[in-house]
Amino acid sequence: MSGDKSEPIRRAIEVEYWVIDDEGRLVEPGALVEASAGAEREFVEPMLEIKTTPCESRAELRTELLDRIADVLRAADDLGKGLVPLGTTVNTDQIQEIPSERTRIQNSVIGEDFEYVRHCAGTHIHIEQLPGREIDQLNTLIALDPALALVNSSPYFGGERIANGARSKLYRWTAYDNLPHQGRLWPYADDTAEWTHRLEQRYEEFVTAAVNAGVDRQAVVSSFDPESAIWTPVQLREAFGTVEWRSPDTALPSQVLQLAEQMVAIVARLEDAQVRIEGDMGDVTEEGIVIPEFDEVLEYVTAAIQDGVASDAVRSYLDRMGFDVGAYKPVSQEIDGRGPVTPEEARRLRLKYAARLEQDVFDEK
Repeated sequence: MSGDKSEPIRRAIEVEYWVIDDEGRLVEPGALVEASAGAEREFVEPMLEIKTTPCESRAELRTELLDRIADVLRAADDLGKGLVPLGTTVNTDQIQEIPSERTRIQNSVIGEDFEYVRHCAGTHIHIEQLPGREIDQLNTLIALDPALALVNSSPYFGGERIANGARSKLYRWTAYDNLPHQGRLWPYADDTAEWTHRLEQRYEEFVTAAVNAGVDRQAVVSSFDPESAIWTPVQLREAFGTVEWRSPDTALPSQVLQLAEQMVAIVARLEDAQVRIEGDMGDVTEEGIVIPEFDEVLEYVTAAIQDGVASDAVRSYLDRMGFDVGAYKPVSQEIDGRGPVTPEEARRLRLKYAARLEQDVFDEK
């Protein structure tokens, strides 16, 4: 997706949704996979991913994403199904995987903790790399990672509240706890050579862990390359020519589009502005972008996961970094504060937010 610096910065979105029946039970997508371009199965049975192509403008991205989701929703209506924009299943029985060599290897490496990943649905935002500014883009997106708080969409896992952003907690601090370099945010990089070196190190760690778990080395190498073997939230993607931000939950499409546009607008400043790493505050101005020291970013990220936009520190930081925080109403804030959520209540929540997603899409169109 790389291109000339003078051209518009292209962007793309991938979003995952839970598929439910008319009683809120998780079901397989079935024919929904054929309902639109960009609709694909994910690695677990009750999930559908919808992807856009690289788009040159906010309007193009908005139209394409909404049109594709709308096509799927029309087919879903005919089949008595719905799409749910919640970052976790809230409370449900074990989620079944679609058998594949990749998931077999991941289960061998991660073990029982891979169960946590099966209950998570997220959004990936791709932003085209600017020639010569790739590392500045990477480091800026690392510093902007606390913006995940703007679309946290589920505080619950297994019916219990675990964090305002339950999905992020499960990914970063639970599922990959035994391989922390895989799922957590990586520090800033000095140049692309350093990034490549890290990638190769992490890949070799993953391959070694798989071999130690009894997997044939050639099977691992055949199923994973260095880019596809890591799950760190911000990545340089050579295969796509993008910087990919994988932190946000799945959420209402209007808010995902708004978040993507604000991320692109900040990154677009790098065509002319310089990036400086300094202190603990952070700031985006006409003169340049100041990003905090990495340890300070981790403090903001922790608060974004634990408390979301209820954290004054997170709100102030995101405001300084160029986000219109008040324009977001994260679903987690709406459904937080409950006691244990029973499976029956979880089904009702899924039905409610499937209806909200449908209204959001057709209101936006």
